[in-house]
Amino acid sequence: MTILIDHLISSMIGVPFIGIAILAFIRDEKSIKRIAFGITVVEFFLSLILWRGFDFNLESMQFVERVEWMPTFNIQYAVGVDGISIVLVLLTTLLFPICILCSWTSIKTRLRAFLSLILLVEGAMIVVFTALDLFLFFMLWETTLIPMYFIIILWGGPNRVAAGLKFVLYSLAGSLLLLVGILGVYLNGGYTFDILMLTEQTYSSSTQSWLFLAFFLSFAIKMPMVPFHTWLPEAHSEAPTAGSVILAGVLLKMGGYGFLRFCLPMFPEASVNFAPYILWLSIIGIIYGGYMALAQSDLKKLIAYSSVSHMGFVTLGIFVFNSQGIQGAVLQMFNHGVTAAALFICVGQLYDRTHNRAISNYGGLHKPMPRFAALFFLFSVASFGLPGTCNFIGEFLVLVGTSYISFAMVLISMGGIILAAAYMLWMLQRVVLGEPKTEAAKMLPDLSNRELATLIPLAILVLCIGLYPGPLMELMDVSVIHLIHQTTGMKIG
Repeated sequence: MTILIDHLISSMIGVPFIGIAILAFIRDEKSIKRIAFGITVVEFFLSLILWRGFDFNLESMQFVERVEWMPTFNIQYAVGVDGISIVLVLLTTLLFPICILCSWTSIKTRLRAFLSLILLVEGAMIVVFTALDLFLFFMLWETTLIPMYFIIILWGGPNRVAAGLKFVLYSLAGSLLLLVGILGVYLNGGYTFDILMLTEQTYSSSTQSWLFLAFFLSFAIKMPMVPFHTWLPEAHSEAPTAGSVILAGVLLKMGGYGFLRFCLPMFPEASVNFAPYILWLSIIGIIYGGYMALAQSDLKKLIAYSSVSHMGFVTLGIFVFNSQGIQGAVLQMFNHGVTAAALFICVGQLYDRTHNRAISNYGGLHKPMPRFAALFFLFSVASFGLPGTCNFIGEFLVLVGTSYISFAMVLISMGGIILAAAYMLWMLQRVVLGEPKTEAAKMLPDLSNRELATLIPLAILVLCIGLYPGPLMELMDVSVIHLIHQTTGMKIG
């Protein structure tokens, strides 16, 4: 047990890869599904142990492990968590068991390969959110692209190859920019890849600006910020349900995490200088994403464009440089991961029954599918931030933080919330209310026990965080204040 605690993060990284090795020797499909699900459940319980042992009063990294890897280049295997990264680790380990459950019957070909790729993404994501060495971070950042590409093109929709290629091309463009930034930091920061040491280095104003732009553009593509977002709707609409859950729930958060872990602490002067432009880009993204979602006739594309809008709140909160804004941004990343994942699962459950995602083909689902309608309603109203649900507190804190910078920005951003209410309520009216459009729609079966098991944990989280966000906020509070000190050098009152 002591060895497990001392190497807890390494254990979490290793478990999915051990799972992949085990699956290679299993032939029975039922056993493959059960083992893969069991591996992700073990991973989730390990993350709860990590949470339980985390001291939220410390601003330093915890559960740190360091091993010399390539000493010639000062490269280490180094991992650890603070109050920001542990929130994203918890989100990651929560969503992957749900990904496997929601794929239980929908994936009918190459099941072992599919679940192995899911486990590979999970292991890589844990490294991304815990890496304390830039080389290690970049390696696993790149690793996430490969399984996601194959998940889209092998198990996706009719246009899956084009969507997968677009996803990879955009991601590779961002990765090349990230690599340039990492090499620039390595050459200008004392020939080290140690992230904690690099945050203590000082760079000239011009060097900061160029390095900041390289990192920022890479993370902006991953978020995705407008105008780097065009890969997202196609990838979502063609990916299988589990792929959409991973994309919306976890992969988009890599961009926000990159801003918090690299851009702000390493390039504080450039972050402050570029912040006004980023804030207005964020507001444009909030309004644009909402407007585009309002125009969609495909359920998946509507949720995809809503993600563009919600990620605008994340970047808005990050670049106001105060505790309310950044706490709201981290909360919004977690909350969006929960609600967007739930909405994509709901759409996947409908698609499994009808093989159609057009809003116009539904209606009156409250009659044949009352349990589905109730949960779909909850996640939809949570998505636009109904008070008492999780998204409300994240958006509220972001708007409070933004009000210290510009009240006009707050008013414009609230337009995005109004648009979100409009497209979600209109979608609910057309899908859930009224009368079923066809005889087949009247006979649709309600959610099975397995389908309920995928959604009820997310529904509980939506309400628990909405009514009592204290534990998550306490978890990140000290780390957020430390980050603001690094960025602005100002005392937080």
